[in-house]
Amino acid sequence: MSEEKNNPENSHNIEKIYNESAEHFDVNLGGKKIHPKKVSGRFRNYKNFTWLFWIGYILLPYLRWDGQQAILFDVPHRQFHLFSITVYPQDIWMLSFLLILLAMMLFGITAIAGRVFCGYFCFQTVWTDWFVQIERWIEGNPTQRKKLDAAPWGAVKIRKRLFKYFIWALISLITGITFVAYFTDAYQLWIDIFTLEAHLYVWVTLLTFFIGTFLFAGFMREQVCLWLCPYARIQSVMIDKDSILPTYDARRGEPRGKAKKGVIDAKYGDCIDCKVCVAVCPTGVDIRNSALQEGCIMCGVCIDACDDVMEKVDKPRGLIRYNSEKEIEGIDLPAVYKRPRVIVYAAISLFSITAIVVGLLNIPPLATTIIHERQPLYAMMSNGSIRNSYTFKILNKTPEAVDIKISAEGIDGIVMKGVGETVTLKPNRLIPFNVQLEAMPDKVKDKKVPIYFTITGIDGDVKISERYENFFARP
Repeated sequence: MSEEKNNPENSHNIEKIYNESAEHFDVNLGGKKIHPKKVSGRFRNYKNFTWLFWIGYILLPYLRWDGQQAILFDVPHRQFHLFSITVYPQDIWMLSFLLILLAMMLFGITAIAGRVFCGYFCFQTVWTDWFVQIERWIEGNPTQRKKLDAAPWGAVKIRKRLFKYFIWALISLITGITFVAYFTDAYQLWIDIFTLEAHLYVWVTLLTFFIGTFLFAGFMREQVCLWLCPYARIQSVMIDKDSILPTYDARRGEPRGKAKKGVIDAKYGDCIDCKVCVAVCPTGVDIRNSALQEGCIMCGVCIDACDDVMEKVDKPRGLIRYNSEKEIEGIDLPAVYKRPRVIVYAAISLFSITAIVVGLLNIPPLATTIIHERQPLYAMMSNGSIRNSYTFKILNKTPEAVDIKISAEGIDGIVMKGVGETVTLKPNRLIPFNVQLEAMPDKVKDKKVPIYFTITGIDGDVKISERYENFFARP
């Protein structure tokens, strides 16, 4: 039997699929600008859900915590506020572990499920989604937008374009302000901008993000993924035969054949070559040529589109599906925890998380640096004693003043001068001061003798008791 006949409703569905996909396919590949067809389905819903992550990013600077901005990278004062935790440059070593953690998460997720970050979380993908959605609301479906592109400038075209550009510009402006708001008081920032009293750095940063967002998300769109993003070019290094990717089942779909007058020829595979998968792709990629193309961001909307077509032609869903190369070949996929690459990524990530958590929970209240003066290394006093001088730099990381007492030991009869009984450290300030130690020559056995400074908190809620080693020099 060479042919399978469909019912009239199925015949109508097939003709409709070809008519619509022909228009969209021409829009995607025949013109200079890609207008992806709107699609619905679970993967499109996943993409919409991840928008919440970036909406949270926009709203987060306005959240207050204990009377101050919850997240504030206060560069001028060298303080990074993360809710109730304040991180200083002396604790910036935790940033290296954070960067390692983010890299390992990216590599691990890519090894497991491909370019999930590109398809769902990348700011370029999300902002482009927003801009395309606004364009769809204002200018219509891809066919209508194509006609508007080709139409001469008139009142309707100018009105729609100006309205679209205005909304794009508004989102771009909010994007720039949001970024700046993480580095200064968010509420004061709006006042400074509207009163034109913002710092030059604010205007430069704001303008840079405004122009970048407007051009990249509004006009360049998929070209950023195709030509500017380095991740597209290194993805093959992180993906193996076990990685689950949007995959076209060629064994089931080939050879491709177009349905004629509602009749599907049985000698062909399930793919009716409608090209709807291409029409919905935000980068214009044909998934049937592999998901490892530079332009494929593996967002899965082609799966939604193909499943919809398969239902309309009475074929099983899953012609395009998330699958690994091994599974397509009929080989069982090993468990994630048995894959060496994933195990290594997970181990490094766990170590980084542990280091960050331990670091945040054990940030010392004081950061102390003690420097032995080199010129002169020592001085002989009129009473016969030897004097060594030291420069103390103590950063009080707490939001309250702290009184401390400094003592020295290691040499019998050593005397400390230059500081009183107590030293008051102002809150969130670096306090420098000098300390001198004097000892009699007969008590100093070698040319360099180890000594120990002890810094003790006298009162208050901050409990401090720290010991620092240095040396005492003699002729």
